[in-house]
Amino acid sequence: MLVVLYDDTGLASWSPYGGRISMPTMDRLADNGLTYTQWHTTALCSPTRSVFLTGRNHHLNGCGVIMEGTNGFPGLSGRFPEECATIGHVLQDNGYSTFWIGKDHNVPEEDVSPGGSRVQWPLQQGFDRFYGFLGGETNNWYPDLVEDNHFIEPPATPEDGYHLSKDLADQALRMLRNQKASNPSKPWYMWFCPGANHAPHHAPEEYIEKYRGAFDDGYEAYREWVLARMIEKGIMPEGTELTPLNPLPEDDANAADFVRPWDELSADEKKLFARFAEVFAGFSEYTDAQVGRLVDYLEETGQLDNTIIFYCADNGASGEGSPDGSVNENKFFNGYPDDLKENLAMMDALGSADTYNHYPTGWAAAFSTPFQMFKRYSQFAGGTCDPMVIHWPKGIAAKGEVRHQYHHVTDVVATILDVVGVEMPAVYRGVEQHPLNGVSMRYSFDAHDVPTQKDVQYYSMLGTRGIWKDGWKAAAIHAPLTGKGNFDADRWELYNVEKDRSESRDLAVEHPEKLKEMISAWFTEADANDVLPLDDRSARDQLTIDRPQAEPPRTRYTYFPDAVAVPESVAVNVRGRSFKIVADVDLGVDAQGVLFAHGSRFGGHTLFIKDDRLHYVYNFLGIPPEQSFTSEKLSAGPHALGMEFIREGAGEHGESVGVCRLYVDDTVVAEGPMRAQIGKFTLCGDGLCIGYDSADAVSREYTNPFPFTGGKLLGVTVDVSEETYIDLELEAVAMLSRE
Repeated sequence: MLVVLYDDTGLASWSPYGGRISMPTMDRLADNGLTYTQWHTTALCSPTRSVFLTGRNHHLNGCGVIMEGTNGFPGLSGRFPEECATIGHVLQDNGYSTFWIGKDHNVPEEDVSPGGSRVQWPLQQGFDRFYGFLGGETNNWYPDLVEDNHFIEPPATPEDGYHLSKDLADQALRMLRNQKASNPSKPWYMWFCPGANHAPHHAPEEYIEKYRGAFDDGYEAYREWVLARMIEKGIMPEGTELTPLNPLPEDDANAADFVRPWDELSADEKKLFARFAEVFAGFSEYTDAQVGRLVDYLEETGQLDNTIIFYCADNGASGEGSPDGSVNENKFFNGYPDDLKENLAMMDALGSADTYNHYPTGWAAAFSTPFQMFKRYSQFAGGTCDPMVIHWPKGIAAKGEVRHQYHHVTDVVATILDVVGVEMPAVYRGVEQHPLNGVSMRYSFDAHDVPTQKDVQYYSMLGTRGIWKDGWKAAAIHAPLTGKGNFDADRWELYNVEKDRSESRDLAVEHPEKLKEMISAWFTEADANDVLPLDDRSARDQLTIDRPQAEPPRTRYTYFPDAVAVPESVAVNVRGRSFKIVADVDLGVDAQGVLFAHGSRFGGHTLFIKDDRLHYVYNFLGIPPEQSFTSEKLSAGPHALGMEFIREGAGEHGESVGVCRLYVDDTVVAEGPMRAQIGKFTLCGDGLCIGYDSADAVSREYTNPFPFTGGKLLGVTVDVSEETYIDLELEAVAMLSRE
């Protein structure tokens, strides 16, 4: 049996040896298995996309960037080519049941929709069952869920005690129990990838409270403490040095990734920042507890000893929380600054459904100790290096030992195939396959002192790049998401990581020929793996690129009730432009409910009837107060109800600013200034809804789903053309009436 357990953080996996977080399951597996300290990924191109997907390299051919950042170049197209069969395909064809639970960040945006192609979905990629979400992240209290090949609503609410991590463990256990009951002799493979510990950091209050006060001494003190623990436990060698918190020169750095010195924070800021870490710690332990339920089941059913478990994290801790932390991580993706005042006001709500929180960059650096920087910085170990535990009592004689051989995420697939005795096919479904890039780690299971069998590994993402080769590391000094370009002018640093595990001593001046050799090797690997061109545009710019879609472009979208939420990737795009919404209704005397909703309390807009009045609310990045426009009481009978936003320009941070008008038929009933997002409402979930509001409600004026009742909703038209509202109203009403 095979199971890969993955969480999206460097901290959780370090903690049994060096952190301050209780991780009994991780500790239990480590005590009876092997812990690898030089296991690497390339940040954002996480195990979600590569542990189980085989191909030429970690990026494969077409997946060199997250799906939201694809730009059409060969290595950045966002589609797995037929030359790269997945491990799901290979194991399924060799008699394994294959299960995928949790995050799938592989599906192209245009296909994350009810009517989209299923070719890149898990069941078409070799998995018998799937339960989880499609995209980079989702709200842990109100997730956007998919079961097998269709979207579903969560089985419960936060008020009922729902949390995504528990739900995923429940579903994984159900699949394993069904397997045991029906086909107990059949081997199985499970890829368990919870939303944790990716943002947003959500956890039950009782887990958060366990850590109150644990981080009051700050992230700099934490780094000192945790490195000493790592050295004591043999995770890092004696003499390992701490790297600076802000290592990049000002001209090269991204200001959004700056770490504020702890001693310069006010008393309130220290309290707030510590609370961010407490929430994350609670999130980590809660995740580990859910994984523990899976391990307990395997033990109870006699399967644990002959199940090989890979328990690992991807990339380093994440820095999207900005220097001040965030109560809404979506500000980062909109290029909008966080607000300390807002953060302080929400301190007691961190981790709850009221926030979409992320810790400050100081904790990202601390949780990547002792390395430089954090996720997104692929050139440094702080953005790629993680521990991994491999547990397999029947197949590994060594127990509780540490391994320091360098390996990369691509090596997991090679290891799995080696263990089960299956070769990667040279031809799959009539298509010649790219050679498997990974190197099996099996040689190291009972040999702690042999050199790594890995020779070279490049890194690249979001404009950063580096390379490891034969114990040396070269890193281009370039911050991600800056839009600075000029990559030819990048300065490179050189480290001997066999002697300098934290990459703290630059040897470029002492060894210019070695550096030249390493840079040349990077370009060789980049050419072989379709890495170029490099792209360091901002997150907002990359997320809002106009990409070709199967549906022809149009300026008018008409939606009807009784349909599932339309994902943002294929819904009407109102970002950065004027737009109009018209709902054609026939109201009864008690009509109420949502006519149109898109997004959530952390960014979105909604048109609804409450207390016999028409309301339009634009929730700008969740920043209070909500922008609200309200009519007088409505009369019963047929109406065209809607609004228009006339964009007049850009605000200080690029947001759209202009005038909003609320209409009842052809009469303006409310008017005023409004600002609107130019970035997405969310990375995943909270799609466009007609006649209800799914998942997390856009406005605090109602609770979801607040379905429309007491009348008939024919449909809703959203228009992004230059046509006037009155003309649109007449055309939309006529068209919907015909429909």
